[in-house]
Amino acid sequence: MVGLGGVGFVAAVAGNQVLKPKTPEIKRASRTCTFDVLTVDAQGKISNRVSSEATLFIEELGNNITLEMVEIPGGSFTMGSPASEKGRSDDEGSQHEVNVPAFAMGRFAVTQEQYQQIMGKNPSNFKKDDGSTSLTKQRPVEQVSWNDAVDFCKKLSEKTGLKYRLPSEAEWEYACRGRTTTPFHFGETITSDLANYRGTETYASEPKGKFREETIEVGSFPPNSFGLYDMHGNVWEWCQDDWHDNYTNAPKYGSAWTSLSDSVKVLRGGSWFSNPEGCRSADRNYNVRDDRFLNFGFRVVCVSAARTL
Repeated sequence: MVGLGGVGFVAAVAGNQVLKPKTPEIKRASRTCTFDVLTVDAQGKISNRVSSEATLFIEELGNNITLEMVEIPGGSFTMGSPASEKGRSDDEGSQHEVNVPAFAMGRFAVTQEQYQQIMGKNPSNFKKDDGSTSLTKQRPVEQVSWNDAVDFCKKLSEKTGLKYRLPSEAEWEYACRGRTTTPFHFGETITSDLANYRGTETYASEPKGKFREETIEVGSFPPNSFGLYDMHGNVWEWCQDDWHDNYTNAPKYGSAWTSLSDSVKVLRGGSWFSNPEGCRSADRNYNVRDDRFLNFGFRVVCVSAARTL
């Protein structure tokens, strides 16, 4: 295994002999998973169902806790939304072509269990349904700031020897869309059978659904074509980028855009509290980097994984 940066060693010298440090063996399982990808029409009815597959690698975090990472192939996509898209804001324009190199992304948002294992605490509001302080293993962690998320990535990198970070905004939208151009990766609309959001409000011609008023376990709904779950709703997800009011002069190669300010950061994906417009693939949100809310979470990206497997 190569490319395991971030682990420091000191070589011992005995006379003229240099004792070379041993590189630790990090076991990293890889497997292929299969799943169905659903498309719905404007009425929220399933109009297509296809089988797809994705390659995962799995990090062992200790205490039988794992982190599943999906290998996302590189490609080009049109970032932003057309002027005709319902719910569009001016900050989603202008549409522009972006070329995104391959990377790996968390199959799910970081969970409370994973955050507890790496950070030694669980700041989340939504734990057990009975209101106890016991850890809910598979709900996403929330009430984390951008700074908290960056600290998690740093400690995860130190633990695993790979470089983990937050996604760039372009990587996030590319991953969310999964090669689609519709408002949602599910198609023309969204329903509460497909995502956790304010389902009592409608986007197109679908019937009203549920407003659960809290997070739910990750992976409760079908994934997109890349094999990523919950890209719409549940928790807003922090990105690396500083907030910009539009895409004028935005990077064209998938990198983070951090030239304006380091205090206000981008959030993507909507949450359990969001209306359907706020859960669209192109929708953008922002907040200051040290704020924590009970609908703010994150997922991680790793760019070095494919070179180490």
